[in-house]
Formats: sequence, C-alpha cells, structure tokens
Amino acid sequence: MKTVHEMVQAAKTEIREVPLEESEEAIKQADMLIDVREADEYHAGHIPGAVNIPRGILEFKLTNDPALEDRGLNMVIYCKNSGRSALSAKAMKEMGYIHVQSISGGIEAWQEAGKPVVKPELPDFD
Repeated sequence: MKTVHEMVQAAKTEIREVPLEESEEAIKQADMLIDVREADEYHAGHIPGAVNIPRGILEFKLTNDPALEDRGLNMVIYCKNSGRSALSAKAMKEMGYIHVQSISGGIEAWQEAGKPVVKPELPDFD
C-alpha cells in the first residue's frame, strides 16, 4: 500500500513542476491560475488572480464547467506546499489537459520568497 507521500512523489515524476523562480512568468502566460487548497486556506491568503477549486471537487468542476472543457488551456496550479497540486496536475493530465504546471513548493515557497499574496479585507463594522 502506498502512502500519500509516495503518491505525491510518483505524481511529481509525471507532471511539470515550474520552479518558483519561473512561476511569475508561467502565471503571466497562463489562461488560468488555480488554487486547489480548501476555501478557508484560499481566503486566508492566495496568489493574485487565482481561482479557488479545491482538490476534492477539481475533477467534477473541470467536467461540469463549460469554460474549462478546453483541454488545451494553459493552467498553473498550486496548493500549500505542492503535494495536492501534484496530485491535481496528474489527475488533470489523465483527463486530457495538456498544459498544466504545478508551482514547486506551493504558496509556502511563494510567500517565503516575498511574492505578493491577496488577503481579503475584513468588513469594517464600526
């Protein structure tokens, strides 16, 4: 039986991981930037321009949203530290998406490098 770590390592051998230093350019060239973390993680802070499609519903969203049916879309995905995004990229590849890249190190590496993060403003109740 495989552990999740082994599954992630195996997935990473089958996908394209974009190094952090190339990630901003990859995002600029992308048709869509997808954050596959859970909604609460996304709302705590995400990469500017990212759309939240949690890992647990990714395949369903890709299948049921007409805007995402083009398998030639250039997509960049990320998660917390690149485990979920590796599994997501592998699943997307299996679904026929041909231009999917996962950001190496995820948002943790992005933040450690001092790159911008969007944090939603809390409403002012004063």
